[in-house]
This record gives sequence, structure tokens and C-alpha cells, in this order.
Amino acid sequence: MARVVLMGSPKYAIPALEALYAHHQVVLVVTQPDRRQGRGRQVSAPPAKEAALAHGLPVWQPKTLRTPEAIARLRGTGADLYVTAAIGFLLPPEVLALPPRGTLNLHASLLPRWRGAAPIQAAILYGDPETGVTIMQTDPGLDTGPIVAQARCAIGQDDTTETLTPRLAQLGADLLIQTLPRWLAGEIEPRPQPHEGITYALSLTKEDGRIDWQQPAAYIARMTRAYTPWPGALGIYHGTQLRILRAHALPGWREGEAPGTVLALPDKQIAVATCQGALVLDEIQLAGKKAMPAEVFSRGQRDFVGSKLE
Repeated sequence: MARVVLMGSPKYAIPALEALYAHHQVVLVVTQPDRRQGRGRQVSAPPAKEAALAHGLPVWQPKTLRTPEAIARLRGTGADLYVTAAIGFLLPPEVLALPPRGTLNLHASLLPRWRGAAPIQAAILYGDPETGVTIMQTDPGLDTGPIVAQARCAIGQDDTTETLTPRLAQLGADLLIQTLPRWLAGEIEPRPQPHEGITYALSLTKEDGRIDWQQPAAYIARMTRAYTPWPGALGIYHGTQLRILRAHALPGWREGEAPGTVLALPDKQIAVATCQGALVLDEIQLAGKKAMPAEVFSRGQRDFVGSKLE
């Protein structure tokens, strides 16, 4: 049984925390500070903090790990190993040098593809047929450390970031528990990441959700899945934000309307013209209104068909 510090903040980190709690001694859980979120700007704790407190585990929420005080706090845990799972900041070399068995990161992609902060969204957005989890020995770079273990996971045609994330989180937790005995015994030699196939998926912003109707319909359809639940795939209808919750592409559609034009198809479906194919709107939500099928929305908004979304 190893003494482990778990560093992670979102729900993605919870399966790893639970697995480590069941099989090892978690001496400290490090998360991001509480932050104000949502329309009400209420202070919210990171999900990993709530899970740790439910087990009576000590929690620490530093703003940085780059101070002498932070180094002393981590050294004082006497941990054999650090495990990170979406902690949200890079660990400085001084921290990485502390644990005798190093630091392992649970990264939600098949490295070296999709290094960075949003690998799950990127895998869906760019149409990858599969993704997975990599246990990487952390170094000072951005997801550049050598690979300890990997597990693969298919991406379903209807998968969103919301549905895929918990599967990858559990896959990573299972892989971690399977791998740790051999890692702690010194039986695994990590292998360097290949130089070929490196891609990056950096942090998302709200603006990334804005739809460019000049993109192909297939890309925008994947965008609606990749950006669920956040930041969403967003168009503008008469100056008001219109969220595309579910959609699918008609890649062979050819009519010549300008991209962004809302269309009524013969089978009562509502679609939007793009530069390549039409995007069929399955479910949409106007800001401040309830989500509903696009066909129902169009009956209440008589000028919706024929309008041009921005």
C-alpha cells in the first residue's frame, strides 16, 4: 500500500480518487480553490474536494505550488507517489522531484494525440473513431512525459463530452489500479512518446462555441456533441443566442442557399445550409426559453424558416 497525494478538481478525478482510497493510503487531496460559478455567482467547491471530504480525507486548495510553503506542505506528506487527474496547472520541477516514485498523470487521450486541456472535446470534434486514457510519467512540459500505460475506448456516433468523460474517467481509474503494483515495484520502464502524431487541444473559451456556418455540416454536427455541456454550439437568431443542442448532417444536400439560411425540408425537418451539406436541427434552445424540437420551435417562430443565422 502506497502513500499517495491525489491532485485533481473536476468529476473526471473522482473515479481515480475512489480507486486510490480503496487500495492505497491517500494522504492529501489537492484541488483548485472554490470559485463563483453560474448565473447566481454562488461559490462552488470542486467536485473532487466534495468527494474527498465525504471520505474524511485532508484537502488543500493552493493558488500555486511554486512557493516554498507549498513545497514544504507537500514534502511533509511523506507521499511515495503523486497522481494527477485534470488538476489544471503544470507542476514545477521542485514538486516533481519530491515523491520517490514520481508523479503519474491520467490524461484523457492516446498521447501524443491531443495533448492539452481539452482532449475529449478535440477527439469528438475532429471525428476520431476512438480515444482512450494514457498514464504518463509527468515532466515539466505540457503532457510530454513518457508513457507508462494506455487503454483505448471507442467513440460512439452519439457520444458527447458529457457522456464520454465519465467512461474515460473510470477507464483511467481501472488502469491506474492495475498498473500501480508493477510501477511501485519498479517493473515498468516508461517509453518516450513518439514524435509523430503530436496534436494539441488547448483550453476552450465561450467564443469557441460560436458556430461558423461556412464550416461543413458534418463538422458543426460534431461540434454540437464536442461542446456539450460547455461551451455549447451557438448561433444567433435575430440578435438572440440560439443553442444547437442536438443536430445531424445531411452531407449530400445541394441547394445553393447561403450558409446560415434556415430551411424547411420535405420531411418536416428544419435544417441550416452550410458550405457543405445541411445541418438538420434536432433540438434547439433560444436564450431564456425551454429546449424543444426545431420543428416545434419553427411553428412558434413563423419567420424562423428563411431567416439567416449568424
